[in-house]
Amino acid sequence: MSTLEITENKAATKQETPTQISGSKAVMEALLSEGVDTVFGYPGGAIMPIYDALYDYTDRLKHILVRHEQGGIHAAQGYARTSGRTGVVFATSGPGATNLVTGLADAMIDSNPIVCITGQVFASLLGTDAFQETDVINITAPVTKWNYQVTDATEIPAALAKAFYIASTGRPGPVLIDITKNAQIQLFDYFGYEKCNHVRSYRPAPQVRKEYIEQAAELINNAKKPFVLFGQGIILGKAEEEFKAFIEKTGIPSAATVMGLSALPTDHKLHVGMLGMHGNYAPNVMTNECDVLIAIGMRFDDRVTGRLDKYAKQAKVIHLDIDPAEIDKNVQTTVPVWGDCKESLPMLTELVKTVDHSAWLAQFRELEKEEIKEVITDELHPKTDIMTMGEVINVLNELTGGDAIITTDVGQHQMVTCRYAKFNKSKSNVTSGGLGTMGFGLPAAIGAWYGAPEKTVVAIIGDGGIQMTIQELGTIMQFGAKVKILILNNEFLGMVRQWQQLFHDKRYSFVNITSPDFVAVAKGYYIDGQKISERKDLRNALQTMLDHDGAYLLEVMVGKENNVFPMVAQGTSVSEIRLK
Repeated sequence: MSTLEITENKAATKQETPTQISGSKAVMEALLSEGVDTVFGYPGGAIMPIYDALYDYTDRLKHILVRHEQGGIHAAQGYARTSGRTGVVFATSGPGATNLVTGLADAMIDSNPIVCITGQVFASLLGTDAFQETDVINITAPVTKWNYQVTDATEIPAALAKAFYIASTGRPGPVLIDITKNAQIQLFDYFGYEKCNHVRSYRPAPQVRKEYIEQAAELINNAKKPFVLFGQGIILGKAEEEFKAFIEKTGIPSAATVMGLSALPTDHKLHVGMLGMHGNYAPNVMTNECDVLIAIGMRFDDRVTGRLDKYAKQAKVIHLDIDPAEIDKNVQTTVPVWGDCKESLPMLTELVKTVDHSAWLAQFRELEKEEIKEVITDELHPKTDIMTMGEVINVLNELTGGDAIITTDVGQHQMVTCRYAKFNKSKSNVTSGGLGTMGFGLPAAIGAWYGAPEKTVVAIIGDGGIQMTIQELGTIMQFGAKVKILILNNEFLGMVRQWQQLFHDKRYSFVNITSPDFVAVAKGYYIDGQKISERKDLRNALQTMLDHDGAYLLEVMVGKENNVFPMVAQGTSVSEIRLK
């Protein structure tokens, strides 16, 4: 255990008399002790002993056989995002493990708590280029919060305890444990499973320094034009109520990052929209007008900031974040508040004053009116016969009341959904933010449904992204996830086409995409569906999809060359946002 640097454990299931068990059975016992109920995975030779052990645990552990390991880890991400728990993935060695890399990178940048358990060749074969051997530890080091290779079964309980602890604490992220086949088979004296609560040199919950809270409160109390930017950190910190109490006391206008959507109900009186490249007009412009900028649980991604040398230079910046690496990384802060926002926000709320910022808020609403006139009205209520993505989302809002969990793939449909979907409940927006992974939407929806089976889960996907992981329809077929699949088909790789139109003289280089009959494909997997191309059929088709008892695929044909606006072009300032 010393090699894993785990100390101060409390033995919840410690046994005085050891039991002889295999390493594979120790994996199962660890999962049960951590409260895991669902595992996504795909078997193979190097992980076969773990699957053999799983055979005796299927009454306590649900295993979802995906059709590709990338689908497995995206499903685990969806599960983690909607359940608030750690997602778990099994994969075999070699190609099984390398197929996880995209999902690991996605989970790393979007802070999803995931534990991946991969099989590995026998320890005696490591470094020999054995069949299906890859150096998964070095391959995944840049895209995991921690990884570790187990070559002896006695290490398994401690390694998994540390894995779950690191994945789920502080700024969450993916962890990978690679277990050689001999360690899976090996019998050892098992004394029980000890949950980990401390790792040397790891501070997941730093102490909030009161002097910085006081400095931040002073800046906020003296501000004339304060502005809050909030991200997923509020959701990960389970601090939605604390955040709402803070903004309602101060009356400060607040805007969400893509990942922060659903932390605050869309229709909240202080919610002024979404930040970023395809965000709303007012929050982007006002970023360069405010005098105090308060960033909470967000990382100042380039899609939010635009040109850094022209970003909020007039403002004092307060940054609340649990990850010290994010503070001062992109935007220089005036007051850094390192800590868990569930702790730091109440401390700040106690010191801030109630101030009337209604005149300042009204300036956001005036710019909002301009965006409604120039962009939103035509998008939600088009005057042509061609349907828009925005009007589809608008009708979906009306039918779900904003209470559905929505997963999106990546592209124009993603930005339109994030702009117009209503999110009344936290953890209801599941998207690939930082990595922008096409193929994310469908498997993430499967995992999202297992994470919250009582909810309606709608996967909104483009005709390009759906074809990257369409094989996961087989997972739905076999296991019965009641996912609603809404394909917005514009017969293009739409976001790339938009950029080619605007910045490459409309040279449409390989963005025309031919698609199969998606409804026929779905029916091949015994999933019902339909395709529509006329507005008169939209509402009934969406209602049929939502009412159907089981998975359902609805394909909606939308405008081929419609663009997503507003837009902050790369290399420009957020205040240079284009309305058309």
